[in-house]
Amino acid sequence: MTENAQQQPTAPSTELPTQYAPADVEGPLYERWVERGYFAADAKSDKPAYTIVIPPPNVTGSLHLGHAFQHTLMDALTRRKRMQGFEALWLPGMDHAGIATQNKVEQQLAEEGKSRQDLGREEFVERVWQWKEEYGGRILGQMRRLGDGVDWDRERFTMDEGLSKAVQTIFKKLYEDELIYRAERIINWCPRCLTAISDIEVEYQEDDGELVSIKYGEGDETLVVATTRAETMLGDTAVAVHPDDERYKHLVGKRIKLPLTDRTIPVVADTHVDPEFGTGAVKVTPAHDPNDFAIGQRHDLESITVMDERAVITVHGPFEGLDRFEARSAIVAALRSQGRIVAEKRPYVHSVGHCSRCSTTIEPRLSMQWWVKVGPLAKAAGDAVRDGRVKIHPEDMSKRYFDWVDNMHDWCISRQLWWGHRIPVWYGPEGEVVCVGPDEQPPTGEGWRQDTDVLDTWFSSGLWPFSTLGWPEQTADLRKFYPTDVLLTGHDIIFFWVARMMMFGLYAMDGEVPFKTIALTGLVRDERGKKMSKSFGNVVDPLDWMDKYGSDAVRFTLARGANPGTDVPIGEDWVQASRNFANKIWNATRFALMNGATVEGPLPDPSEMSATDRWILSRLNKTVAEVDAFYDDFQFAKLSDSLYHFAWDEVFDWYVELSKTTFQAGGRGAEVSRRVLGEVLDVTLKLLHPVVPFVTDTLWTTLTGGESVVIADWPADSGFRDDTAEQEIETLQSVITEVRRFRADQGLQPGQRVPARLTLDGTALAPHEAAIRQLLRLQPEGDAFAATATLPVAGATVALDLSGTIDVAAERKRLAKDLAAAEKEKAQATAKLGNEAFLAKAPDNVVDKIRGRLAKADEDIARIQAQLDRLPQA
Repeated sequence: MTENAQQQPTAPSTELPTQYAPADVEGPLYERWVERGYFAADAKSDKPAYTIVIPPPNVTGSLHLGHAFQHTLMDALTRRKRMQGFEALWLPGMDHAGIATQNKVEQQLAEEGKSRQDLGREEFVERVWQWKEEYGGRILGQMRRLGDGVDWDRERFTMDEGLSKAVQTIFKKLYEDELIYRAERIINWCPRCLTAISDIEVEYQEDDGELVSIKYGEGDETLVVATTRAETMLGDTAVAVHPDDERYKHLVGKRIKLPLTDRTIPVVADTHVDPEFGTGAVKVTPAHDPNDFAIGQRHDLESITVMDERAVITVHGPFEGLDRFEARSAIVAALRSQGRIVAEKRPYVHSVGHCSRCSTTIEPRLSMQWWVKVGPLAKAAGDAVRDGRVKIHPEDMSKRYFDWVDNMHDWCISRQLWWGHRIPVWYGPEGEVVCVGPDEQPPTGEGWRQDTDVLDTWFSSGLWPFSTLGWPEQTADLRKFYPTDVLLTGHDIIFFWVARMMMFGLYAMDGEVPFKTIALTGLVRDERGKKMSKSFGNVVDPLDWMDKYGSDAVRFTLARGANPGTDVPIGEDWVQASRNFANKIWNATRFALMNGATVEGPLPDPSEMSATDRWILSRLNKTVAEVDAFYDDFQFAKLSDSLYHFAWDEVFDWYVELSKTTFQAGGRGAEVSRRVLGEVLDVTLKLLHPVVPFVTDTLWTTLTGGESVVIADWPADSGFRDDTAEQEIETLQSVITEVRRFRADQGLQPGQRVPARLTLDGTALAPHEAAIRQLLRLQPEGDAFAATATLPVAGATVALDLSGTIDVAAERKRLAKDLAAAEKEKAQATAKLGNEAFLAKAPDNVVDKIRGRLAKADEDIARIQAQLDRLPQA
């Protein structure tokens, strides 16, 4: 709890506006932080490094609540470490977002009546760069609004010069190590985006389709197959049955007629077929289904592609030129007319893959693509977690990680786009293939051409933890800040991003992990726990809430809901409550300054302090220790809740209120309490700062005269504890709470004064009589005092004269009526719960509801009877 040695406090100002106006404070204060270089990290510093790289948002994106949530947590981690004396680097940047960005520019061109083909590749790519400069990066300005303490001097983009060099370097290294190869396989194809997409970019949803059963062959040599994609039958090159299926053994090896065509196809035996499912026979279309492709490989079947890149049929006259869905209906109608439809089921609800970018139904397609051989890379990524070099938090999320890395298929990394990192491979006129590194000249001469595809966006973002620090050059940043400390991200992109960074980091950095801890968060949902979606109408723009309540309120609400790995519900009422908390901090600090709270000089010796002073300092140190433990365990909700209740309940509602009588009394006691209050506020504002940076910096600099809380020392637990003082103040609190409850039960207004006699002798409460009277609005008893209600509490007695404040007879009559109603409710509930016939028939939720009514009635009876017992006889 010592002042930062770099900051010599000046005489603090006691001037604060009567109300906190976030809009007037936040923008200018953030720019001041940036101008003073508070967020800039120094690779030459001898301080220990602490590094977080921001999950790069898409260049097309804008700040949504998910971003605001994760950025708040990363900022809190980094700000705390900076205050703890670490050379903290939080590195920002953006992803070029290949498909999304290309779609944006193509939409813009379409409005002009043009296509990318009209411009040509070079001009189109230049147009995308122009779009990026004009419209991209909107989110970066929004990050400033939120208060992100990132090092803007190190901002990166996945297609900047340095990262492009890193991409080419690792591609060539993987290629030479035979971990990148080119092969023709079934991939997920988007007919709208006209590119391959990876398995994890396919979103599955339940669609209404149709299941048709079709008779293949003639006479005795017939089989029935069922399909949801009748249009693909034009590319069938076999029918498969299980080798042990007695029904079809006589057909295996024979050829049967493929309907609607002039072809015959073989019947093959393959163990992939489930004889118990459907008819036990399946059509095999190697060019349009991954399982069929595998069967085709095993049986040396021909692969016939029947659709072009836009999913338009390209074979068999009557259907040629039809869209796949049009062809489906036409083919079923043609088969029906020939009597080959055995059964039809509509609607047939089944899981269908859709492009995550544009929602178009995915088409499995045989295509020549580039692949990463992930086997050895994925094993290394799994081993790094298993042997403890990387911790996953919460630990139970490790299973999801292992499920993925232990069962990963080779990764299709080529995309049929123009915007992105172009694959650095050249093909020669004689079939030559040359992979070119970043410092090498590509081959020239007639007939040489570069591969037209670009790399999957996740390929470049997989290099993010080390490419952003200068790799492949051995930079000072790389030496200082790698490996990074924490990757904080949503559990939904373990597969997209986390595993890829693990694979590439371990491979490129000679087995050194890219981060020491993976802290996984849940997703932000609405206040009812429902996923936020435009179609649901529940999407919230966090900027609207920032405008209305301030960025601190949004941040605190998000942090307070952040339990590791679990989803975060959020509603506007909660943001409003956080705004009220910021106002409470403001008003309490303003009161303290007006009453002379100070941080000047050392803390007085505990022997000079009152029990109230020692209690709050003991609670303060326990809170410091608790908050540190929660930070180290990524328990943001718990640390926020701990700070909320300590600040609001203990500091503002109790210590500040109890100090008022001390200040009024003056003397040495008031001087001591002013210093204690200054200390408590100093530390509390520091503890709150990482989560609510704006209001705390404004108040802390006013209180202490220091330069900024951003660069202040993080509080340390001094070890001071006083359990005796804590017990004494807890007793005092129980007395005040109990009497307040009694006053409220009697209908007394909070400010209404009541004559009272306090019997405190022989208890720890004796020194607190003035505070008790002030907080409870109790007047001296006077000559005409007549005790009409006596409350024994915690060994003390509080006698009240209510004769001039309430009509005792009327109050007894009211309470008696309430008691009768509660007893009637109890009798009815007891009767129902004692009725065996009722319990046998009633649903569990009805019985639970009646049990709840009985419990409530018991509570009401006890409460009302206690109120009656406290009233004098009428």
